[in-house]
Amino acid sequence: MVLMYRWIFFKKTCVLIGLTLFLSAGIIRAEVFKPQLFKLANGLKVVVISNHRAPLVTQLVMYKVGAMDDPSGQTGIAHFLEHLMFKGTKNLSPGEFSKIVARNGGKENAFTSRDYTGYHQSFSSDRLEIMMQIESDRMSNLILTKEDIGPERQVVLEERNTRVENNPSALLSEEVNAAFYLNHPYRRPIIGWRHEIELISRSNLLAFYNKWYVPNNAILVIAGDVNASDVLGLAKKYYGGISAKEIPPRVKWAEPRHQSDRRITLRHKQVRQAQWFKKFIAPGVMQDAAASRALGILAEIIGGGTSSQIYQSIVVEQKIAASAGAWYDGETRGPGAFSFFATPLPGKSILDVERAIEKFIADLIEKGVAREEVAVAITRLQDAAIFARDGLYGPAVILGRALAIGLSVDYVEQWPKRLSSVTNHDVNRAIRSVFGRRGSVTGLLLPEKKE
Repeated sequence: MVLMYRWIFFKKTCVLIGLTLFLSAGIIRAEVFKPQLFKLANGLKVVVISNHRAPLVTQLVMYKVGAMDDPSGQTGIAHFLEHLMFKGTKNLSPGEFSKIVARNGGKENAFTSRDYTGYHQSFSSDRLEIMMQIESDRMSNLILTKEDIGPERQVVLEERNTRVENNPSALLSEEVNAAFYLNHPYRRPIIGWRHEIELISRSNLLAFYNKWYVPNNAILVIAGDVNASDVLGLAKKYYGGISAKEIPPRVKWAEPRHQSDRRITLRHKQVRQAQWFKKFIAPGVMQDAAASRALGILAEIIGGGTSSQIYQSIVVEQKIAASAGAWYDGETRGPGAFSFFATPLPGKSILDVERAIEKFIADLIEKGVAREEVAVAITRLQDAAIFARDGLYGPAVILGRALAIGLSVDYVEQWPKRLSSVTNHDVNRAIRSVFGRRGSVTGLLLPEKKE
């Protein structure tokens, strides 16, 4: 949960906090965002975050389906469908959705993650009804034609070329993930494997859309210069008439115990500077919330920027690496991970970097972290939570992503307070649990060998 607030303040990409679902209209006295929560008769969750600092609004629709839900043999279908959601509906011609947003001075985008898929627009508050009308339209009225699917498939494949196949670091990340998760679908790339993207059919896409894109599998978040009663009225008008459907039971994926350390080496002609990574399996927030808080604090202490322990040790004091850091990724439906990275300075080898970080980890296991270090990290994170209240898009995404994995409003709003109860003993216990066992994956990105 550490990054959930820091993402807003520092523009990071991993965010998460949660809120409770209520069966009827009601208000939660919140600690951070003060959201008002409703649930329509068709199961759609509606979250309103009022912020009257400027006459602006963000609308976010989050579907509780992501790349981990891609059917076997159809990796990338969640992401592919995200692209196609901007095509035509029964009421709008292809591309008209984006034209309407632009004509009304708005900005739009979408994203697919391992756990959820989101669609959002930011606009003037007097355009809320228009945006609700067109967003609700594509929740149930999407039309997919072969003329839409073929060209968009090429767009997705070109995106894979650009972001992955021509990016050695991304290629290594794919290889590491495939080795890291023994059973969980997190091992598959969000964008999908090329050979499977090429074979995804129109019937595959429509089946995925009809199965998951339903109001009782979605969250509508409206943040900005709005009143909850107005939002609820419009939500009932435009989203309330969409029929709920039975949601298929979810596979309860779990990782077996990792018994061996693995090592992945990628040599690539585009690499000029070597890179080193190491990844440990760790509990996610939905598996062990207390351990997740402790690991988030640990990441702040040892990997949180240039003042962090690992940067000061490896980069500043020992002068072995040009950069070094660590992060915890546990704000997920599935298992989490704790990762380290470093790039050697000229004249230093990848093995020099590896030895230095391995010693850093060994010392961490032996000595742990001090009470004062934990207290300082907690204060920094609590301060970041204050800044998270500003803005419109950030709070909307934070709350939407939280609901998508099933956290409660109490966990979200009380998160800064709960941090205060974490002790250095809790953090040190988490250190031993995560780093003191086998199952890590080390990745080496190296230049191509000279003949």
